[in-house]
Amino acid sequence: MSRTTAVIATVALIAALAGPAAAQQRQTQQQQRQQAPAPAAAAPAAPAPRVPATAEVRAAYDRADPLSRSMFWAEQAEINPADPVAGVKAAEALRQMGRYDQSVDIAQRVLMVQPANVEAMLEVGRGHIMRGQAFYGIHALEYARNLQPNDWRAWSLLGAAYEQVRRADDARAAWAQALALSPENPDVLTNMAISSMARGDNASAEPLLRRAAAQPGASLKVRLNLAMALGLNGKLGEAEQILRRDLPPELADQNLEWLRVRMAGGTVEQQASTRTWTSLQGS
Repeated sequence: MSRTTAVIATVALIAALAGPAAAQQRQTQQQQRQQAPAPAAAAPAAPAPRVPATAEVRAAYDRADPLSRSMFWAEQAEINPADPVAGVKAAEALRQMGRYDQSVDIAQRVLMVQPANVEAMLEVGRGHIMRGQAFYGIHALEYARNLQPNDWRAWSLLGAAYEQVRRADDARAAWAQALALSPENPDVLTNMAISSMARGDNASAEPLLRRAAAQPGASLKVRLNLAMALGLNGKLGEAEQILRRDLPPELADQNLEWLRVRMAGGTVEQQASTRTWTSLQGS
């Protein structure tokens, strides 16, 4: 074999030997890449911590509708359970929506964290009175009265609660104290009048509501209750004047129809079909 032939044969042998080795190396590298763990996904960013709303935002929500207020203040109470305002305002909004059980529940939860929160005690009392179970609110109201004996609100609410559980003497004494602390207060006078109407004594309710409606701070609720008392006392024309001033035409018509049915001694079914929340509860 010539020298050239030998060199060619040697090169061919090296290539033949190197070929399988290189292929094996490439295969091994590919398997290693396939078996290597995938890079870990980036951890999701932690949500930003919730912080209490600013005073400006809170003031804006105070002017919102009850549903919006209930949602906003409930969230604020979750952010800071020690907030002395948030839970009370959530309970107030729920009560204004007629969700009395939920209102009482959230007010009582406030008291678990803040046992001396008088505003929460008053909301517990209001909620129980509105749902017709005043007995269960008396303890909270009496505790609020003891903590702040010069606050007419606790006395006024106690009067309503005592009246509901047929403690008439205690109710009159509580309202007398409320008026001593806040003379001619329209809310106290209205509570006294509603109590009289609940007993069927519309004649006694009318002068109380006239006094209440004459006060500078009298609310729409006071005027509407006066209209109801006037109508039930046969003074439908004067009642209509108040209703037409304070209510949209369709609501005024519904209230007037309720009064006419009631004055005519209509059946329970007739009264229920014409009864409106406005005519009985006010604003």
